[in-house]
Amino acid sequence: MDDVTITYDPRGLVELDGTIPKVAETDGERAVLDARELSTRKINAELRWLLYEQGVKEVTILNPSARHSLGVGILTRCRITFEGSLGYFGCGLGDGAEFQINGRVGWSVAENMMSGAVVIESNAGSLAGAALRGGDLVVKGQVGARTGIDQKGGTILVLGSAGSMTGFMMQRGRQIICGDVGPGLGDSMYDGTIYVGGKVAALGIDCVEGEWTDADTELIERKFRIYGLGAPPEFTKFVCGKKLYNYDSLEPSERKLVL
Repeated sequence: MDDVTITYDPRGLVELDGTIPKVAETDGERAVLDARELSTRKINAELRWLLYEQGVKEVTILNPSARHSLGVGILTRCRITFEGSLGYFGCGLGDGAEFQINGRVGWSVAENMMSGAVVIESNAGSLAGAALRGGDLVVKGQVGARTGIDQKGGTILVLGSAGSMTGFMMQRGRQIICGDVGPGLGDSMYDGTIYVGGKVAALGIDCVEGEWTDADTELIERKFRIYGLGAPPEFTKFVCGKKLYNYDSLEPSERKLVL
């Protein structure tokens, strides 16, 4: 076998013959990447190379084929469009990126996002926006259970219904659910606000109806306007009842009364 000179390739795409295939088609600050024949690792490596090494600001990814963990850890201002569905843990740990997903997503989309936006044209699985810290997560379909679990900031906007334990252990931020919500809404929430346009199967522990203010109206109208969602429906506001703030200091008999 002839000697092969291996070329350094930060994308991890180098072939056995030492060549680096051209994967994305670029046009100035825009690029199109066909992911049909690429692994998750190679897709993410190519994406980072385009954004960080080539200065591309807008990337369209074709044929993502519901692969898991795509678009994770993007820490620069850019716009990324997925023409198709994603699997689990898509677009998480982001800071500044704007994602457009023209399909469905699996569990834990936008987990721990710090800033930016993720817009999903269809449904999302359970744990959407888990531990969200900032930015907007917009789901134009339905979401599964435990949406926004341990949410610490930002806004989650769902045009459809949501599953059980929505807003579980919520610490800060906002959720706007236009449809119905399953049992356990806002269970053990510490702070934050949840708006529901449909029916609530059952409130979780220490979640109570809140008083509506002009700031609530302004927030919802602004978010609907930004994403071109038309006129919002009427919502009911839910907040933390604050009975669990001092739960650890209560006597056992008192804890039973609180719960």
